[in-house]
Amino acid sequence: MSQNLTLFATCPKGVEDLLAEECRQQHLTEVSTTHGGVFCQGDLEKAYRLCLWSRVASRVLLKLHEFPVSGHDDLYLGVQTIDWSSHLDSSGSFAIDVHTTHQQINNSHYATLKIKDAIADQFTQKYKHRPDVKRDRPDVRINAYIDKHNCTLYLDLSGEPLHKRGYRQQAGAAPLKENLAAAILIRAHWTQMAMENRPLIDPLCGSATLLLEAAYMAAGIAPGLLRSYFGFINWKQHEPEIWEQLINEAKQGIDRDRVPRLIGIEKSYKVAEIARENIHAAGLDSIIEIKQADSVDVVRDLPDVTGLIVTNPPYGKRIGESKQLKSLYLELGRKLKTRFPGWNIALFTASHELAKFFGLRAHHKNTLYNGPLKCTLYQYRIRDIKTTSSRPDVTDNEAASGKDAEMFANRLLKNIKHLSKWVRKDNISCYRVYDADIPQYAIAVDIYENWVHVQEYEPPRTVDTVQAFVRLNDAVDAISAILQTDKSRIILKTRKKQSGAEQYTRHDETYDTLIANEYGLKFRVNLKDYLDTGLFLDHRLTRKLISRIAKNRSFLNLFAYTGTATVYAAAGGAISSTTVDMSNTYLAWAQDNLELNNFSGKQHEFIREDCIKWLSDAKNEGRRYQLIFLDPPTFSNSKRMDHTLDIKRDHVELINQAMELLDDGGVLIFSCNAHGFKLDQKQLEEYSIRDITRMTTSEDFRRKPAHVCWCLARDADTLKICKL
Repeated sequence: MSQNLTLFATCPKGVEDLLAEECRQQHLTEVSTTHGGVFCQGDLEKAYRLCLWSRVASRVLLKLHEFPVSGHDDLYLGVQTIDWSSHLDSSGSFAIDVHTTHQQINNSHYATLKIKDAIADQFTQKYKHRPDVKRDRPDVRINAYIDKHNCTLYLDLSGEPLHKRGYRQQAGAAPLKENLAAAILIRAHWTQMAMENRPLIDPLCGSATLLLEAAYMAAGIAPGLLRSYFGFINWKQHEPEIWEQLINEAKQGIDRDRVPRLIGIEKSYKVAEIARENIHAAGLDSIIEIKQADSVDVVRDLPDVTGLIVTNPPYGKRIGESKQLKSLYLELGRKLKTRFPGWNIALFTASHELAKFFGLRAHHKNTLYNGPLKCTLYQYRIRDIKTTSSRPDVTDNEAASGKDAEMFANRLLKNIKHLSKWVRKDNISCYRVYDADIPQYAIAVDIYENWVHVQEYEPPRTVDTVQAFVRLNDAVDAISAILQTDKSRIILKTRKKQSGAEQYTRHDETYDTLIANEYGLKFRVNLKDYLDTGLFLDHRLTRKLISRIAKNRSFLNLFAYTGTATVYAAAGGAISSTTVDMSNTYLAWAQDNLELNNFSGKQHEFIREDCIKWLSDAKNEGRRYQLIFLDPPTFSNSKRMDHTLDIKRDHVELINQAMELLDDGGVLIFSCNAHGFKLDQKQLEEYSIRDITRMTTSEDFRRKPAHVCWCLARDADTLKICKL
């Protein structure tokens, strides 16, 4: 078939210009780009060459016919004008793909059936037998594009997408298509760098797609060489002699010796093995190195020449968590800046936000599409350390950041030294070591046994998010070093104002718990799944007070959370306990805490109810208690309540309701964590009140008390027992 053919090659959006250049390199003519592809003309040999050699095309389509359509009848008749027996045998197979924007022919499935009927009917009338429809690797694949006025029929010469090179044995999570990987490398000028024998590193290589494409380009390997199937192989007009000649030429042109050093780093052992399998299938075992590690520090013995770092890190659309990904981009950027001065970097991501954390300024950006995802290829040049030192905008920021980090580390170390004697004396294993002591580091750091729980106070919107995250990572580095704790044992959370159901919302699904020890009692703590851990450290001495005065008393725990105060009351000898909370999760947790300390039985009652509603019902039931702990939230508008609770506004009414359940000689302990809270003692003047905030504030909260606390009773003599 030496006549001139009209071809349409498709490609990912954003690489049409690269595909057009490939068409010109294969000596195709009348090249013009359109959205998602390129039109061109050439003979069958040039069409074959494009199928074999295009690195960025998705499909190569041969135009068969174009005709006007106004409805389904026109579609049927137009398809039948082609002599389909010149393309496939009646014993063969075919498949149809339809893309339509026509107003009447708007159902692609129905249009597919109409085209299928037209072809099948033609064969039945001629040969009394028709070819089969076969979706997977048919003899002929037909593409129909139906726009407002016309239908254009194409024969798919590629048969299946050209990104399927034939070397991929398995894929990792969210794999990059091979033709998109090739486009990234071309945009990053890898072809020129390979000719200059410059090395290439992918620090997050996954299943090695970028590395394999880089090797193919450097060695001059035709991307279609390993493919066993093309759409023209069983096409009746196929000319196998031409195809075989092209294959032989491609094999003879391969030069593996000119491939520079290619290194891939992959943290996952399983994914690294997948990469090696793909490399082996491509016959490139001796060319591409895969290092199973989690850092570029493993790269050694590089040639004395700068090269290209190219990578496609996760960007949260399919895999990865936000904080983990921010840390990944931040740490990768830091490592590359220090280890590879003078190198070029090509970073491909769909997240503009995550790219900020990379810490470098891109000198060029390209928009590309990974399927439907709009992505950006960021290109950077890492300046040599000598030249970087003359840039005050970089060094001033880094110096300031380093100085702040040093201040934080010094303060943390000072706090730990101050608390060490108290920790040893009281045998404390869960305590706070830092609480926003330095404005630049607005975090709270708590130790839970051999774990560290870090809560970041949500920064104001005026604070740069990248700068805040960099500081948080600096803090984690310091915490890990000073406390000699592996980073995997440092749990990070952001503490912000909670509302309604958020107070009870599970933040994760790990279900990992540990047993915390406090004054000889045990408590189940969950550091990961919720904002709070299940053990309020600031109430350590409040709980100790409850234990001291609970002997032979009935105890009521309102807004009980995980029932830690109930455990202390039981340990102190309370004759009974009633634990009230709205959350089934927390009530079950409270029961677990009691059982953990061998307290069980009918004398311990657990009630799931809105505490405010329950107080009213309890009064009508005539319930009475000799010790009550009232520790309400600052604010709540939970869906489980038919009202809102604002403790600054409602505390007098709430205390009065609780006091109505208090026996003569009984004590109510009221605690509040609301910032700036003031107890309205004037409206509570009928009770004897004692401020025990200082007494219930332990050594680790002296610098920044977390609560205020009072004892209330009906007479002053009763309050004498409120002491430690």
